[in-house]
Amino acid sequence: MVHQPDPGGRSGEGEGAALSAAPDTIAAIATAPGRGGIGVVRVSGPKTREIAAAILGRVPEPRHAHYSPFAAADAGPIDEGIAILFAGPHSYTGEDVLELQGHGGPVVMRELLRRCVELGARIADPGEFTRRAFLNDRLDLAQAESVADLIDASSVEAARGAARSLAGEFSRRVNALVDALVELRMHVEACIDFPEEEIDPADRAAQTRRLEGIRQDLAALLEDARQGEVLREGLTVVLIGPPNVGKSSLLNRLAGDEVAIVSDIPGTTRDYVRATISLEGVPVHLIDTAGLRDSTDPVERIGIERTWQAVDKAGAALFITEAGMTAGAEEGQQKARLPRGMPVANVVNKIDRVAAPAPGPVKKGAAVTLAVSARTGQGVGALRDWLLEIAGWQPHGEGLFIARERHLRALRAASLHLTQASQVQPFELIAEELRIGHLSLAAITGQFTADDLLAEIFSRFCIGK
Repeated sequence: MVHQPDPGGRSGEGEGAALSAAPDTIAAIATAPGRGGIGVVRVSGPKTREIAAAILGRVPEPRHAHYSPFAAADAGPIDEGIAILFAGPHSYTGEDVLELQGHGGPVVMRELLRRCVELGARIADPGEFTRRAFLNDRLDLAQAESVADLIDASSVEAARGAARSLAGEFSRRVNALVDALVELRMHVEACIDFPEEEIDPADRAAQTRRLEGIRQDLAALLEDARQGEVLREGLTVVLIGPPNVGKSSLLNRLAGDEVAIVSDIPGTTRDYVRATISLEGVPVHLIDTAGLRDSTDPVERIGIERTWQAVDKAGAALFITEAGMTAGAEEGQQKARLPRGMPVANVVNKIDRVAAPAPGPVKKGAAVTLAVSARTGQGVGALRDWLLEIAGWQPHGEGLFIARERHLRALRAASLHLTQASQVQPFELIAEELRIGHLSLAAITGQFTADDLLAEIFSRFCIGK
């Protein structure tokens, strides 16, 4: 961990008692629910060796695989399999860890877990193993979060990005900024502590250049983190427009599968249909909605209302019409109802039915018009390119790491305070802005992190991880 000039260790806003791992022993089934060839029960804590001796008849040699029966309380067999002991502090949690690898039947796993509890362990909370790894300095907070991101990855690129974060790529870049800020803060605070010394203008200029260099590095990290957040969360896009213009057909074309029912009967889609596609590794969540029109059908009206609910939650919209259709007042009213600032592409579908050649993408201000044919696929490539552009994807994705909204907020806050530090003259104000920016960056890796944030982060983990 990087040394910080602020006291308090891992605590809320740099103040309060340091966090520490609980002294009790935890156990959980670490493999997915259901039947499988192999199941794993994991134990961590001070009673780990005692539990190993009771179940295996001996304490296994650390980091060696031992084939052994797993004994019940009456010495009868629960199962047999491989036992591995990882001695703390050189283990995942930093404590003694025992992994019992047996047959993956649910009953066998539950009985083995029950035996661990009988011997003094308790059932682990979600994410508690990884939380202990964080509290025992085996992982920083950004790395700990990447464990869950690796498990939840929805594409190969997202999995690779999470693996880079777990390996410490994101943390190393954050810590490099923190180190640079620590050095700059020492110089600025020295100017405050020794006001009788005259500050050489060259020193002041050097501080300014150093701060500007940190700001540039932070801006580059923020851009990469924003792309990493896109890899993790994806982009939600809603397909809207009048009935029977080919929204469902376009969804099927983009998804490469018959996801939605296609019919010439207006109002076929009554509720929205979801499909997720991957564009250059970016998850794009497509939502096909009920056609927008005045309707007396109560079921269709419910579907239209749900369309607007989906629009409010989306990150972008495709407003779909068909070639040859004349825009009316109703279309203008529908577009005016879209959330302000939402990226919207006007998609003209069914261009294969008109004789004129299809134009390429047409941009007018912030608006873009794309001509496509859901039936033939013409123009769909340009639509995919637009979706990637809206998602903020850049082609230099190699080396990206996974980032979360929490990381982006911290980076933006740090950037804001460093900008303000560059605009003020008194050393006291500069020092305060640098201090707050420093704390914002340190919160990413968990060097200064509140207990309630930790509870929120780790509660979303799998049990046994």
